[in-house]
Amino acid sequence: MIIVLKPDVTQEQKDYIIERMHKLGLSPHVSRGVERTIIGVIGPEDVLRVTPLEAFPGVEKVLPVLAPYRLVSREFKAEDSIIDLGKDVKIGAGKVVVIAGPCAIESPTLLREIASQVKKEGVMVLRGGAFKPRTSPYSFQGLGQEALEYLKQVGDELGMVTVTEVMDPRDVKMVARYADILQIGARNMQNFNLLREVGETQKPILLKRGMSSTIKEWLMSAEYILSGGNFNVILCERGIRTFEDFTRSTLDVSAIPAVKYLSHLPIVVDPSHAAGKWNLVPALSRAAVAAGCDGLIIEVHSHPEEAFSDGVQSLLPEKFTQLMQELRILIKAIGRKI
Repeated sequence: MIIVLKPDVTQEQKDYIIERMHKLGLSPHVSRGVERTIIGVIGPEDVLRVTPLEAFPGVEKVLPVLAPYRLVSREFKAEDSIIDLGKDVKIGAGKVVVIAGPCAIESPTLLREIASQVKKEGVMVLRGGAFKPRTSPYSFQGLGQEALEYLKQVGDELGMVTVTEVMDPRDVKMVARYADILQIGARNMQNFNLLREVGETQKPILLKRGMSSTIKEWLMSAEYILSGGNFNVILCERGIRTFEDFTRSTLDVSAIPAVKYLSHLPIVVDPSHAAGKWNLVPALSRAAVAAGCDGLIIEVHSHPEEAFSDGVQSLLPEKFTQLMQELRILIKAIGRKI
């Protein structure tokens, strides 16, 4: 249910409603909009049906939420969510936020080199994998905590926000100590224990779409995180598995406006993993921006032929510079900012 509060509702009335919801065994979540404050209430349907929510002081009306993803839906929050990533960087605020860096963190020297190069192009969010989920158990799996230390060190030196993947619920607290944004990878989109664990943090969460997941399943995974109290969720479209095998995955561009219609959460696009080939990344990036994404996450490597992971889909710094120049023209043409 959604409780819409009156414009002149008092703080005392809000507190009373929230207190009563807790006593009834319900879970209230407050969302403050431009004109109204609403309270999303989650709990047993029989309790919701018999509780006279409209009778509470300060309540204007009560609406049912039809979508199964209640907190994620536009019904719960009509305005776009703006996520504060730290260091004066926000996503969902009308700008296109570019996230860039190597697939895997290989050394502090290389990470610093790549970070410095992408920052020259205005990038304020640095990506880099410390734990790498790989199809083969014999492939490079990442440097773990050592890589996290490198990421924090370089991020602090350059004043950049950092993002890296967490794979195990037991590692959430450790990764959260080092990184500003926690990424849930495609293979873990429905790792519900992990989703619950990151839901208990207040760190921004970058939630990638599963390789064979529907948009509904993706939004339901986001619901797990929000229901835990963490509303700082960014969705990431990274391509889905289809019958096509020329590209690594098939970028679902239609998911961008679909998510914008269904949810208030910001959405970014990962053209690197969708393409699997560096020369396709610029075109997919432009398509994603034109479709209305809130950001891009792009793999960049100074020596992709020597990369420990995914060198074939990584842009050289000079190619990344060229892409950023093209994106600035496109973003300006459609009335947005970078």
